[in-house]
Amino acid sequence: MTQPGQTSQPTQTTLESEKHAASRVTIIGMVLDAVLGLIKVIGGTLFNSQALVVDGVHSFTDVASDWVVLAVMRLSRKEPDADHPYGHQRIETLGTLLLGSILIAVGAALAWENILRLLAGEEQMVPGWPVLVAAAVSIAGKEWIYRYTRHVGMKIRSDLIIANAWHSRTDAFSSVVVLVSTIGAMLGFVWLDVVAAIAIAAIIIHIGWKFTWDSVKELIDTGLSEDDTQMLKTIAMETDGVRNVHELRSRRMGHDILLDIHLVVRPEISVSEGHQIGMKVVAGMRDALENIRDINFHIDAENDQKAPHTTESHLPGREGIHRLLTEALGELPPQSRLRLHYLKNRVHLEIFLDGNHSNPSLSTEQVRAVLADYPWFGSVRVWIAAS
Repeated sequence: MTQPGQTSQPTQTTLESEKHAASRVTIIGMVLDAVLGLIKVIGGTLFNSQALVVDGVHSFTDVASDWVVLAVMRLSRKEPDADHPYGHQRIETLGTLLLGSILIAVGAALAWENILRLLAGEEQMVPGWPVLVAAAVSIAGKEWIYRYTRHVGMKIRSDLIIANAWHSRTDAFSSVVVLVSTIGAMLGFVWLDVVAAIAIAAIIIHIGWKFTWDSVKELIDTGLSEDDTQMLKTIAMETDGVRNVHELRSRRMGHDILLDIHLVVRPEISVSEGHQIGMKVVAGMRDALENIRDINFHIDAENDQKAPHTTESHLPGREGIHRLLTEALGELPPQSRLRLHYLKNRVHLEIFLDGNHSNPSLSTEQVRAVLADYPWFGSVRVWIAAS
């Protein structure tokens, strides 16, 4: 039987609050990026620093990515609907993929341009001291916006906002490279400015590739790490009533985790006890990983990977077995109960009779004799209640 674990669907109020927080921090970062980009491009052009110009272009890519974030967050925080019962977080994944692709393209173009300049041996001019000021201001501003954005991203559980925060930190890293290379150029190593520009472009490419590859892995439903998967299996195995775990599948959707798990329990327990065991597993897993959004558990009486079920036409149902017993042995008493166990492609029966029943043919031996020639028959037990 398949039972859904408890799903903590976000409320519309929560979604609106997250969307508002994401929009606010993104707009603040976008304004800062635009101001820093202008300062660095103008400063680099006026004071002979190609590295600062590339760093300024990097800041403008932050502005572009902020626009992407604003659009994507508005769409990805919509409530689940009939067409998207799990929500719209995959839109966020697509946004992160787009952001990473933009970074790769911009970084590659800047790297190529400066590599050609370095190979051509163009005469380089010594950067002016205002370049140092612009780089220092950029480092301070981008480190602050990184910490602020990452805090918001962790709070609302958004990989896209966290990715945007790291994009801001790469701008701070590149400004550090500008600062160091400018000092070196002022000391006589003028070529360091172009080398720094290439290094900054490489940083942009690296971060873009990381965002892109992580998004691709999510879109093709890459599961949790081996360590996390084993941890969840251990939690299930240590839950009272679980005999084995023979399948655990996972995938991500945005920051959330979706799980499917098969739990083997004792075959004689009731449906409700099996469900209760499953819910205990769900609770244990949620305690271990707080971003698990949905768990579907399947309760098995045996490992059906080792003993796959036959088709329904080969194993009779309750009505068919009841009819066979009635035709051969007469009507079952009104208070009787028939319990069926489908194990290893056979049907095992338990018949529960009231102590006052008047049908002597309803014995374990008689029922076994009636069903013995059927290939699906496994075993039978007849239980008679004390009078």
